[in-house]
Amino acid sequence: MLTQEENKALTSIMPGTPMGELMRRYWHPIAAAAELDDKATKPVRILGEDLVLYKDKSGTIGLIERFCPHRRVDLSYGIPEDNGLRCMYHGWMMDETGQCIEQPFEETVRPDGRFKEKVKIAGYPVEELGGLLFAYLGPQPAPLLPKWETFAWEDGWCDIGLVNLPVNWLQCMENSMDPVHLEWLHGYWGVRQQQDKAVKLGLAEADTFPTVPRKHHKIGFDIFDYGLIKRRVVEGTTEEDHDWSVGHPVLFPNILFVGSVVNCNLQYRVPVDDENTMHITWFFYRAAEGSQPPIQERIPYWYVNLYEPNGELIPDLVNHQDFVAWITQGSNAEREKEKLGESDRGIILYRKVLKEQAEIVADGADPMGVVRDPKVNERIDLPLERWQALSDVSWATRYMPLQQGESNEMVESIEKVLSTWVGAKPWTESHASLNQ
Repeated sequence: MLTQEENKALTSIMPGTPMGELMRRYWHPIAAAAELDDKATKPVRILGEDLVLYKDKSGTIGLIERFCPHRRVDLSYGIPEDNGLRCMYHGWMMDETGQCIEQPFEETVRPDGRFKEKVKIAGYPVEELGGLLFAYLGPQPAPLLPKWETFAWEDGWCDIGLVNLPVNWLQCMENSMDPVHLEWLHGYWGVRQQQDKAVKLGLAEADTFPTVPRKHHKIGFDIFDYGLIKRRVVEGTTEEDHDWSVGHPVLFPNILFVGSVVNCNLQYRVPVDDENTMHITWFFYRAAEGSQPPIQERIPYWYVNLYEPNGELIPDLVNHQDFVAWITQGSNAEREKEKLGESDRGIILYRKVLKEQAEIVADGADPMGVVRDPKVNERIDLPLERWQALSDVSWATRYMPLQQGESNEMVESIEKVLSTWVGAKPWTESHASLNQ
């Protein structure tokens, strides 16, 4: 267990805190790019800072302090112009760096005045990748935005789910270092929730769903260049299976990879403040080789609903089961009261790595996973389950929703991609491109 002081040190991401400074050395997604197609401004709170994301009429995207430096009016109601965002209260305009570039009345009465040059608010760089907008809030020079290999794939369909969770970011990440919870939360309890919902909807009879969680025999954890790898041996598998031999990467400090080279998602757990997390999931569904996936001019997004109509948390979808566990721990789990056991070795390791990397930052160096070499960043391959391990592709033909809220149009496009796997042959050398 941790002391209250240790818990606060690991969970607080406010400016000047050890974790706050560590987190500011990384790029974080803050929105789906398509959100600014619907509305040119969006209020954003990240790492304890209140900001506004906007797209001006020239297409430039900015992320600046949310409140106008003049009279502190909310700039999320501002007016996008050709070269910046104008406050609707008195017309002051800021560019993407936070520099004030126009003050209409001041410039009228003092044409030669230089007051605007003295006015500047916070402004942070923004980059788009994979349909997501990423921001960097740390010191310059900024590192490169990591181009994980999944962002290089073009032979499929992707979409983005966003949800604000009333929990500290560490609760989400510790869950990712806990393989055994799959057996219980998603196995025994989760399958039961699916059964109960099917019965309520008249789609099944009581006690007709088999509950077949696989018992964990062994778990292991390793550190690699970009984070940690979790491994497991469960009932019916050996260390030769990919669950152990390849493992599943957790990208430091706050990204979980789920899936394989065929069907995967990246889950970003972005700290909003010490008691809230923006959970952004980037989904990718890969089409069978030789097929023609739908053309995506813009990657769609949706906002994930957390609750049933009766106000209870949604329990029957896999990611929602994780949400239930995190939310019921409270806004910031009382780690001083926990009793850790053998299943928690990954959590203990992750906390240790967080402390070590925060110390590296305090010493003035780059922490784990920061990328500055453009050649390395052309494509960063990850330890993923490759096609050779997937001798039975029948599972790939089925769409299994993980989060509530996709539109019917999205689901139809996903199912169209997955249908390309119907009748697909097991891996041969002809599928080698899927390993690239």
